[in-house]
Amino acid sequence: MFDPLTEMLRGLRLDGVEYGRCMPTAPWGASYAPGETAYFHFVANGSAWLQPHNSDWVELKAGDSVLLPRGEGHVLSSSPGVPVKPLKLMSRKTVCEGIVDVCDQNYDGGTLLFFTVLRFNLDQEHPLLRMMPSVMQTRDLAQSEPTIPGLLNAMMREVNMSRVGAGGILSRLADVLTATIIRTWVENGYGDPSGWLAAVRNPDIGRVLASVHLKPTHSWSVDELANVMGASRSSFAQRFVDAVGVTPARYVAKMRMHQAKQWLREGRRVSSVAEVLGYESEASFSRAFKRMMGTSPSRVKV
Repeated sequence: MFDPLTEMLRGLRLDGVEYGRCMPTAPWGASYAPGETAYFHFVANGSAWLQPHNSDWVELKAGDSVLLPRGEGHVLSSSPGVPVKPLKLMSRKTVCEGIVDVCDQNYDGGTLLFFTVLRFNLDQEHPLLRMMPSVMQTRDLAQSEPTIPGLLNAMMREVNMSRVGAGGILSRLADVLTATIIRTWVENGYGDPSGWLAAVRNPDIGRVLASVHLKPTHSWSVDELANVMGASRSSFAQRFVDAVGVTPARYVAKMRMHQAKQWLREGRRVSSVAEVLGYESEASFSRAFKRMMGTSPSRVKV
């Protein structure tokens, strides 16, 4: 049976991934700056406290993990209120390829943390990321998805053993785990039952959305999308607007520009992106990009 969410998750990838472990001596505190990356924390031993920006403290115990999919700024510490130091200012020591120890103190045998800094291959304004909460705890999700603890344990073993190729294996495990977390969150009804998420769960509209997300550079026509649903042009267009809140044409244009923004961040030239998307000139693409994304292509940070 066709599953729109599964089809969308096929296109979800992580790149620019950094892995680290930290074995701090209490009292300790680290601050993570907000940005274009996502963060994942796993408490292997001991405990820690998490405070997302402008939110309450949350205690994390051994075996707990959290995903901050939109790069929310936050603090991780031994207890609330202790002095913190920015992660980027902490000393680093390479454990093996792709993994670093991040700590300014000797390990006292208490807390052992594993963290990853993740970059999705999607723009942060992409609806697949916008639908998620700023913080996702796997403690609740693991009750519905038994593979999550197994994936966490596998990642922890790779960090501890420091074997050749650990960085590559960790990147694949992180990819699978992140997709599993998102899928479990959606499937078990944790999200908003209205809006985009409800549209994804709708068999007919979801099939159309999946097609657009799998081929975001294609200039989909309303007729083509109506054929995907198996409905008439007029019937499809109205159902799409009712479910998604925008016209099919605008949704397709937005997805194409999300893809363009990602390519620009990867360092592609504006002229190259314009050509791939089928624009007659760089100028016409730039105007369309600014109209849709609110900024010019040249201002997108690499």
